[in-house]
Amino acid sequence: MSKSKRSFSFVLATLMAMVLVLSACGGSKNADSGSNSGAAAGNSEEPVNLIWYTIGTPQKDVDRVMEEVSKYTKEKINATITMKMIDWGDYAQKMQVNVASGEPMDIIFTSAGGFDYVQNARKGAFLQLDELLEQYGQDLKNTIDPAFLEGSKVDGHNYGIPANKELPQQEVWRFNKTFLDKYNLDISNVRSLASIEPLLKTIKENEPGVTPFAMNKEYVPYVPYDYIIQNLPMAVKLDTTDYKIVNILETPEMQEALNLMHKYYKAGYVAPEAATTGSTSDLMTSGQWFMDRAQTQPLADNLWSASYGYPVVSTPASDAIITNTSVQGSIMAISANSEHPEKAMEFLNLLNTDPVLRNMVDSGIEGVHYKKIDDTHYENLAESKNYDMPSYSLGNNMLLYLNANDPDDKWEQFKKFNAEGVNSPILSFNFDSTKVATEMAAVQNVKEQFWSSLMTGTVDPAEYLPKAIKKFKEAGLDKVIAEAQAQLDAWRAENNK
Repeated sequence: MSKSKRSFSFVLATLMAMVLVLSACGGSKNADSGSNSGAAAGNSEEPVNLIWYTIGTPQKDVDRVMEEVSKYTKEKINATITMKMIDWGDYAQKMQVNVASGEPMDIIFTSAGGFDYVQNARKGAFLQLDELLEQYGQDLKNTIDPAFLEGSKVDGHNYGIPANKELPQQEVWRFNKTFLDKYNLDISNVRSLASIEPLLKTIKENEPGVTPFAMNKEYVPYVPYDYIIQNLPMAVKLDTTDYKIVNILETPEMQEALNLMHKYYKAGYVAPEAATTGSTSDLMTSGQWFMDRAQTQPLADNLWSASYGYPVVSTPASDAIITNTSVQGSIMAISANSEHPEKAMEFLNLLNTDPVLRNMVDSGIEGVHYKKIDDTHYENLAESKNYDMPSYSLGNNMLLYLNANDPDDKWEQFKKFNAEGVNSPILSFNFDSTKVATEMAAVQNVKEQFWSSLMTGTVDPAEYLPKAIKKFKEAGLDKVIAEAQAQLDAWRAENNK
């Protein structure tokens, strides 16, 4: 173990011991004050500054908006907020370094696919929140869909606060409607990866300055499997009857998809730098893209169109499936190194229950970045380009103002969408990789070497797929799968699956 890791473990153990002692004695400065008592405390105490790390392309006006946020939170809970944004493709790696080095932080965005929630909870990166939730989070417990809090438990405990949003995960093909209209392109029969080829060909032949198929290095072709760990090659088929975990790279569905992706790459439909691109936000801002793939929610087209300033439409690329990835798709954890865990929970409670705060964090400063149309609807102003945030990652979505074209029953449509989602066969199964930690590290290294270049079509799967499969096996993937299978079999028996 490295010196930095020993130091982190020692700090973590010390902090946990302090939290236990303080909670047993009722003894922190804030222990006897409820979530609404911060204003009174603010009269006699210095405000606490909370450092919040979150995912997304860093925005020009983030500090400006956080100044306004801090004025509000200082009055409400005697805390100010510093937000640090890390770009999409860099987030997991940089946060791993930040946590291991003991970088000061209080609140951390985490998810199944971005700075892995379950694995990092088990490694001790996040505080266990059960007691903090009871003491400072009762309001949010009464607000968030119970399925999120239950589905995000790790070994029976909460380590983060999930965003109250869409529950199922449904993939869609998104299109810049400007080009659909210009070339009178029909998307009514678009569904599979193969079905998009004629559309891409049209754009490539007629729009030399436009990226036909936009993607970053996190792109993975959709196949009907649920991953044991997001973006590692271990998965169970969605219609499984035997619950067998397979190497996704060895499945005919993924092999067909990778061959298609390489075909599209060679045809020039995919940007040459796709495998190393951290974000496509520049393309979205300029409008110089034709299509991509995204996860949807009810009325998502309105949200995307309002954000980008031009019409975006979509059509399904998958069914709506409730998976661990979707339940754990957006979580805010409290760092194990936080110096202010009680205040961090007060902030998360406020963020998830207070519409004024939630909309300020999401949309910026009223009159600068957006304007209200009526009590529930708003529209972006020109300055919104300097504060264009990923709404899903910032807390309770069902507190947000509606876009100009959204119907009044938008959030009722969300509830209906959530109720109609189909459960993945392995929903709520969380693999514990402790016994194969060495192999997991080696598998992750192989993934970094091959994954993005294969998934984006950058390299020829005829040559590189056998190499990747061989390297994964040498790294110990079969042992990891065997351990995961044993745990899944035990979970299946315990849950009568």
